[in-house]
Amino acid sequence: MLCDLREADWTRREGLVALTRALGAENIRWVGGAVRDGLLGVGVADVDCATKLMPAEVIAACGRAGIRTVPTGIDHGTVTAILKDGPVEVTTLRRDVATDGRRATIAFASDWAEDAARRDFTINALYAHPETLEIADWFGGLADLEARRVRFIGDAAARIAEDHLRILRYYRFQTRFGADLDPEAEDACAALAHTLKGLSRERIASELLALLGLPDPHATIARMRTHGVLPVILPEACAAQIAALGKLIAAETEQAIAPDPVRRLAALLPPSPEVAETVAARLRLSKAQRARLVAAAERKGDDAANPRALAYRLTPPVATDRLLLAGGDAQVLDGWQVPVFPLKGGAIVARGVTAGPLVARILQEVEARWVAEGFPDAGRIDELLTEALGGGAFTPD
Repeated sequence: MLCDLREADWTRREGLVALTRALGAENIRWVGGAVRDGLLGVGVADVDCATKLMPAEVIAACGRAGIRTVPTGIDHGTVTAILKDGPVEVTTLRRDVATDGRRATIAFASDWAEDAARRDFTINALYAHPETLEIADWFGGLADLEARRVRFIGDAAARIAEDHLRILRYYRFQTRFGADLDPEAEDACAALAHTLKGLSRERIASELLALLGLPDPHATIARMRTHGVLPVILPEACAAQIAALGKLIAAETEQAIAPDPVRRLAALLPPSPEVAETVAARLRLSKAQRARLVAAAERKGDDAANPRALAYRLTPPVATDRLLLAGGDAQVLDGWQVPVFPLKGGAIVARGVTAGPLVARILQEVEARWVAEGFPDAGRIDELLTEALGGGAFTPD
């Protein structure tokens, strides 16, 4: 049973009421994820708006109402309205003139159904009147949503030919919403998997990480390999690595640790820093993502032996990745603050050691024993330093 949009909190946002007043209720419709998720009773963050008005008319009407706008994608008909409860993308109705699988040449349209026909899935082509919240559905999206069925609008192969990224979007949406598989969509994705080679690496990475960030994408990733899709975008992911992903997801679930797409990407790769570097470069991951992927690839068999020592050396997020990938207990790091080693070189010099390499060596020796013993208090550090020096006393700074 689908929810009633009239009961969805997001439909009563002050900003949306103001935008409706500014543009006219008959000129706009809420569309896309907000409508779909609202009907499912899922929380809604962003709201998209389709309009019959041309971009210049949107800007002028918003200006008269005191609503600031940003021409974020004006060449494609999109203007962003800056509202008090969040920005809303307002896009003029469009139709495709030509497509090549990577980008589309569009023309503005005046018909809601024509705009809906260029969207990917039936569940994403539901339009809601801003005041009555009546749903316009030309392609059976309501029935598909109720059945949790992800289905392309029209012929699946034709829709993928228009935009090859729809292959990855299909798997992501099917993982998030789908119950029964759509045989036509599955066959089309398999047959056209090779077309993903023509897409930008950034678009592929964005979709892949979004998929991996869902609660349990394991079965989907396995299916993508069977269909020949995964080898096109991530040839390093063999059957053993897909099994490793399944074990990782089970460990995350058991230990109540939130999914992390980069950690899950690491599970799909062999434990090789060189491979991780190659994949990070190919997908054009950010510096932070690359560093985390490489650190996870450096995992060792004894990582789980001393989790807090691992976190002290590598930071808790990286240690969590490596512990989970190794089948260890990462919960011991929950809420744990990395301690600061209190011994300073000056205290060692004050004990009669000449400043220089020997001081550094003693510091390293004492710190290593302090970490191995579980970060004991200052009294134990005093004892460790005494043992390192062969006698004396120490008071930490």
